[in-house]
Amino acid sequence: MNSDFMDALTSIEKNKGIDKEVILEAIEQALITGYKRNFNQAQNVRVNIDRDSGDIRVFAQKEVVEEVFDARLEISLDAAKSISPRYEVDDVVEIEVTPKDFGRIAAQTAKQVVTQRVREAERGIIYSDFIDREEDIMTGIVQRQDHRFIYVDLGKVEAIMPLNEQMPTESYKHNDRIKAFITKVEKTTKGPQIMISRTHPGLLKRLFELEVPEIYDGTVEIKSVSREAGDRSKIAVHAEDPEVDPVGSCVGPRGQRVQTIVNELKGEKIDIVRWSDDPKEYVANALSPSKVLQVKVNEEEKMTQVIVPDYQLSLAIGKRGQNARLAAKLTGWKIDIKSESDAEELGLYDPNAPLEEEHSDSDYDTDYDSEYDDADPSIYDEENDHK
Repeated sequence: MNSDFMDALTSIEKNKGIDKEVILEAIEQALITGYKRNFNQAQNVRVNIDRDSGDIRVFAQKEVVEEVFDARLEISLDAAKSISPRYEVDDVVEIEVTPKDFGRIAAQTAKQVVTQRVREAERGIIYSDFIDREEDIMTGIVQRQDHRFIYVDLGKVEAIMPLNEQMPTESYKHNDRIKAFITKVEKTTKGPQIMISRTHPGLLKRLFELEVPEIYDGTVEIKSVSREAGDRSKIAVHAEDPEVDPVGSCVGPRGQRVQTIVNELKGEKIDIVRWSDDPKEYVANALSPSKVLQVKVNEEEKMTQVIVPDYQLSLAIGKRGQNARLAAKLTGWKIDIKSESDAEELGLYDPNAPLEEEHSDSDYDTDYDSEYDDADPSIYDEENDHK
């Protein structure tokens, strides 16, 4: 190696952000192994690379002893003092043993070490960049797919999207541009591995942050999201400022903001509801678009009993219980839905009593499928997906 090599390392340090001293120390350690392997030597050695000229020297390290048992590792006190009078027993003497043709081995070893270090550094930079993007949204280009994953190019790295993170209503083709949610970034022996999702509720949240300036600047806050990817989602929003309409902000003029998100999610229906710290009001809002006559709360069991008009029962429960199920996931409360007539028969509701305010906070998406398969509604919670 020569000064040109040292200049090249300086250039790598500037362009790749790799400390030149770290590379040189790695080369020195690799040359020790190369020396022992190629010259069949077992003694302790130290390799030194001159930081200015690039010259390489190999030194055998021997311990000073009274009596020598292994000449490869030890040197007698008399022999050590012949080199320098300052040596004493237990000191270490260094004797240069640089082979004549060591330059060829050094050049080859240096190339391998530099290549490896550059690769490791690039992987480290990519990992550092993406670990900060975990739980964030990125746009990528579909590259290929197999029976397990969709492979998406995110620029510096290729991310993978497992089958269970793919939208059931979507098909992915080569060169398709998609937005995806980064669920996990981890180091592997082959470099950083990026896991992405199109079904994660976080994707919906990030899309609203991109499209709604009031969410981005904190004026409107997303309190909760529940999602059945590709079919329907609910999102609860809140604004501290009473002058700000959080639902209207998310819907946008003529529904443009939310429509952009619906288009990105290939037609997934989205209910935007107003969050409340009053569980009665919150649960009633979450069951949008159905009207609610009464909500009773059981704090101990974290359960609510909801009374709806007879003609709203199937709408409140939703197709295959979807509306009630999403509302339960959104609020974190179990929801027991009963029709007005059933509640009267059971003595749970008095139509002559002062009515609670009817709740319906659906400002968008009134195209609901009210098909309901069973006659008896049941209790829905975030862990119960059946009736």
